[in-house]
Amino acid sequence: MGRDSKNPSWLRALGYIAFTCICLLLVQGRYAYGQVDEGAITGTVTDTTGAVVPGAEVTLLNLDQGITLTTKSNNNGSYTFSPVRIGRYSVTATAKGFAKTTQTNLRVQVAQVLQVNVQMKLGAATETVEVTTAPALLQTEEASVGQVIGQQEVNNLPLNGRNFTFLAQLGAGMQTPQADTRGNAASGAFSANGLRPAQNNYLLDGIDNNSNAVDFLNGTNYVILPPVDAIQEFKVQTADFSAELGRAAGAVLNATIKSGTNSLHGAVWEFFRNDKLDAADWFENNGGIKKGELRLNQFGASAGGPIIKNKFFFFGDYEGKRRVQGTAENGQVPTLNERNSGFTDLSDILSQAGGTTSSRKDILGRSVPLGTILDPATTRLVANGAVDPVSGLTNVSGADGYVRDPFGSCGATPAGNSYTIAGCNLNQLDPGRLDPNAIKLLQLYPAPNSGLSTYSVSPNLFEHSNTFDTRLDYNPT
Repeated sequence: MGRDSKNPSWLRALGYIAFTCICLLLVQGRYAYGQVDEGAITGTVTDTTGAVVPGAEVTLLNLDQGITLTTKSNNNGSYTFSPVRIGRYSVTATAKGFAKTTQTNLRVQVAQVLQVNVQMKLGAATETVEVTTAPALLQTEEASVGQVIGQQEVNNLPLNGRNFTFLAQLGAGMQTPQADTRGNAASGAFSANGLRPAQNNYLLDGIDNNSNAVDFLNGTNYVILPPVDAIQEFKVQTADFSAELGRAAGAVLNATIKSGTNSLHGAVWEFFRNDKLDAADWFENNGGIKKGELRLNQFGASAGGPIIKNKFFFFGDYEGKRRVQGTAENGQVPTLNERNSGFTDLSDILSQAGGTTSSRKDILGRSVPLGTILDPATTRLVANGAVDPVSGLTNVSGADGYVRDPFGSCGATPAGNSYTIAGCNLNQLDPGRLDPNAIKLLQLYPAPNSGLSTYSVSPNLFEHSNTFDTRLDYNPT
């Protein structure tokens, strides 16, 4: 099929697709209903005598974004706003024959059901009663046990590595878990009421944030770790939480990222460490090794504000991490004599094991220097009191046992029943019995540079990571 160069249909179709994607983005970015990181406001409208006021118009105002929601009290005088995003609010109730009443100083936290009862007094509609006393902190609308860590605590409390999940250990019943092979204890994992870290449930903005695969690379139970400056607050629930959360036998860590507001706000940060400001560690001082290099930089920025006042908001953050770190390491490697002989001359092991001054006896009474390598092909059983048919010696140990002869030139019966380094050529292996593939692997070891068989090095570890989050909030009303 040919294309009309003046009015190509494929170009129009592409434009329709792009327009549709933009519209979907705006719809998905609107005030999100049904997310478990949000809360609710509920209460009862009454008069001064305690009688309920049905049909009262109740308006909820988000003081940061200017968003309003309106409902009416039912026949029992009750009203509910749900879900409600965390933030600062006021509730205003109006009814015929009553003065307008406004309850201020309200704050909704993560997964909180806030009870706000409004008491109205008789009066003209032009009168306004403002209640500034905050509602009681005791939550009676649901039975979950948990603790909220707010923005102030997240920003002010010390955090090694700027990982906010470490603060979950401040809650009741939380412990640092035993470190496992993935290094979970070093990545902020926590044990809730004695259960394993893998049995916790991590949520971010109400979305599953659990690492369901064994993460050997990063050693974490979560997938995304936002910067500390992007976290509005988080709640750790340990018992009796809603069934909609599911999954967790331990705790639920429910975190939410900041949103844009009608005022522009943001932050820029840079945290660093440098070896020029640090002392050498014990291993470097003790081994006479040059201090390892350390260049650690964590930097980033966050910003949020209005796109359309009271309607459309944005928030975004970026954090980068760059780390170069040298570590002093000492390791045992093959000696030059072993490498040059093709790993057939292992006599250096005798001096390393102390065979020049120490020895042991086998069940035949033969003295063998420490570090002597015995030939497994010569293994044989010699009963107690029996004569060994190879050496002609008697088992005098008092029990049945096995014996082997050393690799070398002294044979099975050395002079005076004693293998000596001076009198025997011990630890000499037959090249034909060595696996050539094993030899190739041994040749991959570096040559010793500190002592007979010691290799010292200060290698550098490089880490390069970036984190980027964006959020759009849209109020269509």
